[in-house]
Amino acid sequence: MSHGYAIEVEHLEKRFGHFTAVDKISFNVPSGSIFGLLGANGAGKSTTIRMLCGLLPPSGGSARVAGVEVNTNPEGVKRSIGYMSQEFSLYNDLTVDENIRFFGGVYGLSNGTLRERREWILSMSGLGERHNSLTSELSGGMKQRLALGCAVIHSPQLVFLDEPTGGVDPVSRREFWRLINQFAAEGTTVLVTTHYLDEAEYCNSIVFMHAGEIVASGSPAYIKKEYRKGEFSEVICDRPLEAVALLKQDSQVVDVSLFGTRVHLHGNVSADLIRAKLERAGIRVDSVQAIQPGLEDVFIGLIEQTRESRPGGGALQGAQSE
Repeated sequence: MSHGYAIEVEHLEKRFGHFTAVDKISFNVPSGSIFGLLGANGAGKSTTIRMLCGLLPPSGGSARVAGVEVNTNPEGVKRSIGYMSQEFSLYNDLTVDENIRFFGGVYGLSNGTLRERREWILSMSGLGERHNSLTSELSGGMKQRLALGCAVIHSPQLVFLDEPTGGVDPVSRREFWRLINQFAAEGTTVLVTTHYLDEAEYCNSIVFMHAGEIVASGSPAYIKKEYRKGEFSEVICDRPLEAVALLKQDSQVVDVSLFGTRVHLHGNVSADLIRAKLERAGIRVDSVQAIQPGLEDVFIGLIEQTRESRPGGGALQGAQSE
């Protein structure tokens, strides 16, 4: 790995016929870090991760993963990494033990090493007393931890996790991220894709993707500080959908969006003016207060900025860490 990077991506591209799924993206992932690849469904995250794992040939550009060229040696990449797919990757009709032995065999572990890694996986996943249970009988969180254990059974220094926390409860998500942080603390590089923007706060650096392009990169703190400048307000009212539509018409509003039943507004508009505008339209306003923007505010604003600036597209590029 050169320059202390576990992953080096330059102008990577993937086309399917006339459709460009990933459009000449570039980024580097420092060794031993947690790197987040973020974006909504269809942004190009999974296509990117499949190329980096040697599962899908790029249409253009280059990438080095764990020091191995993706374009010329995809099999070498596969031997050097761990990979946990977006879809559950274990065999439901096998027991926990049988899944562990199967993946140990796939990676060619010796009997002694397999015994050691089995004990570690059962301890890490909390499945010691369930080792003879069918995998289909496990909860979502247990399956998730077992899948992670099998993905790193060969002790790789680089792990790809594609939407690993989809469909599991918040407690299981938190536990899973505790494990990810533990791996990183021990020197393992982790690249994770997710559409849960709150999970980006756990990453050392992140890349936002939209429509196959990178629209922002940097540490979470850097992006929130540098991109989302200006005033932000949160509005609680009785007709939030109507409030969003009405506030979008104001020339002083940069962008406005719905967060659950609350409205987030970015723009140089005072609380009194917001309240007066909505109440004139018959909307009852319970509160208007200033807030600090979160990454979800950032991402929504970036998408709007990109849409407005095309063709050509605007993008924010920042430091990889802060």
